Amino acid sequence: MIDFRYHLVSLISVFLALAVGIILGAGPLQGAIGETLTEQVDALRAERTDLRTELDATQTALDGDERFIEAAGTQLVTGSLEGTRVAVVQLGEVSQDVHDGVLNQIDTAGATVVSKSVLTEAWTDAAEESSRETLAGGLRANLGEAAPEQDDPSAVLGAALALALTGSDGGTDRSSQATDLEVQLERFGLVEPGDEQSQAAEAVVLLVGPAGQPQETADGATEEPEPGAEDVWLSVARAVQGVSGAAVLAGPTTEPGDVVQAVRDDEEIAAEVSTVSGIDRLVGRINVPLAVAARLGGVVGQYGLEDDATAVLPPAVD
Repeated sequence: MIDFRYHLVSLISVFLALAVGIILGAGPLQGAIGETLTEQVDALRAERTDLRTELDATQTALDGDERFIEAAGTQLVTGSLEGTRVAVVQLGEVSQDVHDGVLNQIDTAGATVVSKSVLTEAWTDAAEESSRETLAGGLRANLGEAAPEQDDPSAVLGAALALALTGSDGGTDRSSQATDLEVQLERFGLVEPGDEQSQAAEAVVLLVGPAGQPQETADGATEEPEPGAEDVWLSVARAVQGVSGAAVLAGPTTEPGDVVQAVRDDEEIAAEVSTVSGIDRLVGRINVPLAVAARLGGVVGQYGLEDDATAVLPPAVD
């Protein structure tokens, strides 16, 4: 009974409050409420106009910065890799804009791109693990001094890839061993067939896409990305550096699970492999040929705008 009376009084109080509000709003407070709402609307409109003006000014400043970076970058990059033979390898999915943007900067640097390779999903597909182990076991004995210390198939295959790209006959031409390794990698579906490479590369640029993100399937479920892909690319990057002596891993702005971030998180690998982040923007793409030039000069660095980068810009190399 007490509970019922309590709820009854509460309901009556609510209705009385509504009635009083309606009477006051339609009578003595009608003008005051209207004026208050009008003032608030006018204030919001003024705030919106100010924000729009501020946004336009910021965009104008950013456009100016972009033009300056492009002009300054061209001066920095031009001639930095003059006469250098570079191989570009795409690890997984990389957008066409990013790929072409990096190639444009390498071209501006005066380098010759002797190979543009694309590694397939067979490197990371769990169903292909047995095939990778078989191929790595067969190739290891043929790699000689280029064979990595690790038994990891990804490291062995990465070394084979590097030797296929950089192995020479003592001059600029590729060795027969290099071409044979390329044939093997293509036959097992690890590398997409491309234009014939005649000259041996002196440096290798590894382009990687953003870390895999969970995807929504057609039935509304969430599908997680293929696990362990960053570990595979990490082994490949280290092996390529070990064989080529000049490898640069370049990717978008770093994030957890990203391969560039994985290199920087490992002090041992970061001491060997140079990275460039932010290649989804012009400033990052400009850094790629400069990082290659620095690596050819014996300088290892992690270049980008993040806190864990060692420098924003690679050092100038004579």
